[in-house]
Amino acid sequence: MRFITMDVTKCVVCRNCEYACAFRQTGGFKRQDSNIRVEYHNDVRICLPQTCMHCGDAWCLEICPAAAIVRNSLTGAIEIDSDRCAGCKMCILACPFGNIHFDDINMVSRKCNLCNGEPNCVSFCISGALQYTTDQNSSQNNREIFQRFIEAISTINQ
Repeated sequence: MRFITMDVTKCVVCRNCEYACAFRQTGGFKRQDSNIRVEYHNDVRICLPQTCMHCGDAWCLEICPAAAIVRNSLTGAIEIDSDRCAGCKMCILACPFGNIHFDDINMVSRKCNLCNGEPNCVSFCISGALQYTTDQNSSQNNREIFQRFIEAISTINQ
């Protein structure tokens, strides 16, 4: 299985990944339509591209009452079938990383689907911060980076 991995030291916050994703998903360039988000907090000088981790034990998949969330057998991506999605937002609550979003227009949940094995965000990342790899250690590293990010952000308002 392949993963999108991120090297936060290379991210230049250009947001090309967000625009490339939005265009691939909707044909437009609205950042809110992107399934990847770039979080930058100047207070702690941390930049973190956030997208679905396509977890091995995906809580979103397990909790979906409509069985609208499945693992793609070819790409390994966790995908949401918008035709089956009931819009209950249980998957959003279940995702420990906050990487599932709600489409207020279509009233369904949405998330990264790895663009059927050719992620646009990776293709348009000018700094090389995003990679599409099979390295399991990189996926674990993503989780560790995300945890450090959360810890750093939580200190801002203290």
